[in-house]
Amino acid sequence: MDAPPLSAAAPKSDNGGISKRIFEETGLLSMYTSSHDVKLLCLQRFVRMFAYGASTLVLVAYLSALSVPKAAIGLFMTLTLVGDICISFILTLFADALGRRAVLGLGALLMTASGVVFALFDNYWVLLVAAVVGVISPSGNEIGPFRAIEESIVAHLTDPKNRSDVYAWYSLLGNVGTACGSITCGWVLQHLTETLEWDSVRAYRAVYIGYAILGLLKLTFTVFLSHRVESEKKQQQSRARNDETRPLLEQSSIADPPPRRRWFPDISKESVPVVITLCLLFALDSFGSGLAPLSWITYYFKDHFNIDEGKLGTIFFVTQLIAGASLIVAASLAKRFGNVNTMVFTHLPSQIFRALLGIPSDIHLALLFLILNSSTQSMDSAPRAAFLAAIVLPEERTVVMGTVNVVKTTAQSLGPILTGVLVDRNLFWVSFLCSGGLKILYDIGLLAFFKEKEREREQAERQRIEDEEREHGSRENQTGEPMS
Repeated sequence: MDAPPLSAAAPKSDNGGISKRIFEETGLLSMYTSSHDVKLLCLQRFVRMFAYGASTLVLVAYLSALSVPKAAIGLFMTLTLVGDICISFILTLFADALGRRAVLGLGALLMTASGVVFALFDNYWVLLVAAVVGVISPSGNEIGPFRAIEESIVAHLTDPKNRSDVYAWYSLLGNVGTACGSITCGWVLQHLTETLEWDSVRAYRAVYIGYAILGLLKLTFTVFLSHRVESEKKQQQSRARNDETRPLLEQSSIADPPPRRRWFPDISKESVPVVITLCLLFALDSFGSGLAPLSWITYYFKDHFNIDEGKLGTIFFVTQLIAGASLIVAASLAKRFGNVNTMVFTHLPSQIFRALLGIPSDIHLALLFLILNSSTQSMDSAPRAAFLAAIVLPEERTVVMGTVNVVKTTAQSLGPILTGVLVDRNLFWVSFLCSGGLKILYDIGLLAFFKEKEREREQAERQRIEDEEREHGSRENQTGEPMS
């Protein structure tokens, strides 16, 4: 049989090249080749954000149904974030020493405990203690120790050139989880209250039962993580304990580092000014977020425009899905323009619409601003995670990411109580305006301080990897055997 002409075979080759290019551009190839642990972490984030999306939709409404004043609701949210600061600081500081899996498991148990208390009690102070000690998200965003530890693990297990892709899908699954949680919660509530004729308090408690169950599901996923998620020092200690042929003195030097170094990881001198500047900028951004968290936004639309929970859930479902899709676009942009440029120029337009959110009296215009803000405000998430992983040294990632998250949550905790006071005075629009304005200042500061610094750190990390590979090859040549 005659062979087909080359021209006939060309389209097949082209199609294969196009498919590969699509997989590379969307980051699917990086996710497919990522480790089992990375995939489990992404699945955990989906489950966790599903729970946050559901609970955030009802938090303010639940407290209002319990006759809690608006200023007291703002205080409740502020103190909840303060509790998160303490838990996050302690757990992320000791995560590498205690074991990352153990800390993630403890966080999941705290999440479950909070859901159980919210489902069983209606006393303000009991709920406040549960929210402060446990894990309840008043903003719909990440709280607790989870994200800092998970992003540190992803950086540890992922090749630097694929890191932004993996972070994009990690963030995307979080957005999809929040979206699914919002729409599920909204329509379940509407079914319980309208079809089954439950009172609102009983329906809200059912949501928190689901929240507790999702906490247990997250705990289950944590159990299946491998030992590779632990820090390099932790893995060395484990290998030293299990290796009976290693000299006793060498085992002791690896397994028993000085107590101070074991518990308090050092940050290099060159990283200190970088971390301080990052903390100041992220504090500015988070304070702006705290002035208009998702729970207050949902209450604003429910109170001012009389939109029921089912429709609100659908609105946030659509915006979160669009936001999730935008993350893939952001990852592709980051490869071409850098993480900092992508962070700033995708985040800045969103904050303009955020600042204008409380001004329209027409529901359609207000919803347009909400969709434009919500659909693009997360585009900086994946580039930001990749930027943080690149800007500090590998052994500093967990503690630096944890410190940054603590600072962010501290700043964010100041916002809700101020918003509660403004709402009592019918000045909701002021909180939106200040929120957007502060976040715009953060974008400008980030561009000014870190545009060149990012390029320098990326070059240094590439050089370090090349040096390690060169040293690895040199050892193989000397011994004549492949190095494990």
